[in-house]
Amino acid sequence: MDVLLSIKPKFANAIFSGTKQFEFRRAIFKDKAIKKVYVYASKPIGLVIGEFEIEEVISEDPDSLWNITKGASGISKEYFDEYFKGRLIAYAIKVSAVREYSKPATLMELFNINRPPQSFMYVDLNPLEIANNSDAPERSQVIGEISSLSAFGKQER
Repeated sequence: MDVLLSIKPKFANAIFSGTKQFEFRRAIFKDKAIKKVYVYASKPIGLVIGEFEIEEVISEDPDSLWNITKGASGISKEYFDEYFKGRLIAYAIKVSAVREYSKPATLMELFNINRPPQSFMYVDLNPLEIANNSDAPERSQVIGEISSLSAFGKQER
């Protein structure tokens, strides 16, 4: 099982460009065994544009979390403070092994769902996609081979 995160396009792009090495969250998934995140770039893109591995999840008070992550946060201190305003605990997912898909895919194609999560959702790849690409050595390759709306996704990002 993996996690699907809805991420604003500008932050998703920053993750894939390497300028944002932490994904900040007010709430985090409870399953600590999760190691892979699929990135759903929210509207106007509305596609799964890539994935990354979770190096670690950091849980701290907001001031401590900023001190730990500020060098690779990809966001301003002002944005960070506003996002975590009133929170006692803040979370940062340390991003590693980033893979941006050459052909972004719809939620239906990958996970057989038609609505993105508000924050996150536990997911497994659509079994039909795995069956149709059984010779692929790993799931990320399966995703990279899916053809769908790639021109739309690339132009909007």
